[in-house]
Amino acid sequence: MKNIVVLVSGGGTNLQALIDAEKSGIIQGGKITCVISSKDGVYALERANNNNIPTRVIPRKEYSDSVSYSKAILDALNEEKADLVVLAGFMTILDECVTKAYAYKIINVHPALIPSFCGEGYYGLKVHEAALAYGVKVSGATIHFVNEEADAGAIILQGTVEVQKDDTPEVLQRRIMENVEWKLLPKAVSLFCQDKIEIVDGKAYVI
Repeated sequence: MKNIVVLVSGGGTNLQALIDAEKSGIIQGGKITCVISSKDGVYALERANNNNIPTRVIPRKEYSDSVSYSKAILDALNEEKADLVVLAGFMTILDECVTKAYAYKIINVHPALIPSFCGEGYYGLKVHEAALAYGVKVSGATIHFVNEEADAGAIILQGTVEVQKDDTPEVLQRRIMENVEWKLLPKAVSLFCQDKIEIVDGKAYVI
């Protein structure tokens, strides 16, 4: 049984999707053993507490730079014996000391079809604002491994939704979360925990 550690910074809707998927048996071969938040008092911590999942708070604001903060996160991951790290609305970019130590063991969900509308500066509603401004007809989400470059790791799964003419960023965001993120993130986690993801030449393939 693999130890899944989830990193959060906010409300934790993706965390809830993972908790529900574990309870319903969608996630096989793994268990959420710890939730680590970059902020105190966020609702994601309450979601974890309601489900008897241990939590830790490592406040980003208490560290002077990304490297020192990332080292604190790395120490915590090592202490928790993490087999898989899931970024679920975690709003801090981790230094390479973490991404190299946990190469192909950190999964993130990005609310667009990478390589579109991704990279530094593309997060939250900004992604959906950009997609709508461009006039795309489909959008979606990408589940990918995390490496040293923002949103550039190997893609595991992608799913799409149609963009409607009268969509607002908020409406599109909700459609993508409900139809893609909350379904594919648990699926990717389960695939990882069952050793069903293969890396060939830096690309991820589902076995």
